[in-house]
Amino acid sequence: MTTATMRRSTLAAGPICMTVYGLIRLTDEKHGPGLAWSSGHLALLAGVLCFVPVFRGLSRMATEGCGRGARRLADAGFAAGLIGVVAISVQAGIDLVVGFLSEDRAAMQVLFERVQSRPMMEPVFYSVGPMLFYVGLLLLMVQLAVLRRAGAWRTVAIVAGIAVSMVSLDLLPLGGLLFLAALVTLGSPALGVSSRDS
Repeated sequence: MTTATMRRSTLAAGPICMTVYGLIRLTDEKHGPGLAWSSGHLALLAGVLCFVPVFRGLSRMATEGCGRGARRLADAGFAAGLIGVVAISVQAGIDLVVGFLSEDRAAMQVLFERVQSRPMMEPVFYSVGPMLFYVGLLLLMVQLAVLRRAGAWRTVAIVAGIAVSMVSLDLLPLGGLLFLAALVTLGSPALGVSSRDS
């Protein structure tokens, strides 16, 4: 396997895992607890963690040969993305533990209400925090498009992926595939492939 292939695999891993999570979720009619709930959330956790090197690479790609303003914008996108990764990872971890401790969906709901009723838990890990994942990704992709280091269609694909994921969780597989299309062939010196997008 070449270095470029390995780097592209890194770009693909996160979106693929998120697509897998969405597909598993569609098969889980009760939405936990059980094998589908646990395996789906493990795929989600793996997916968001795989975005850490993606955010780093996109940030480096956006700052190569640029001034302080571009670096600050890329740093903001990188920071927002990482905060989002942490928030979604904690949420996935909570979901896994709740699923493990519960006998049925009703018991899960009781535990979820107990967890989410704690101060700042809901906004930090269930609403605002996870949104920063998408904000960071969008900031970096827009910056790359403005710098003409990524085709504008890639940013459109990211926006579409975010939009469908927010419309319904049942559309998560489509969102993951849109992210995959936008990222998998994206070139970046920081990711080991060409920096020019065609």
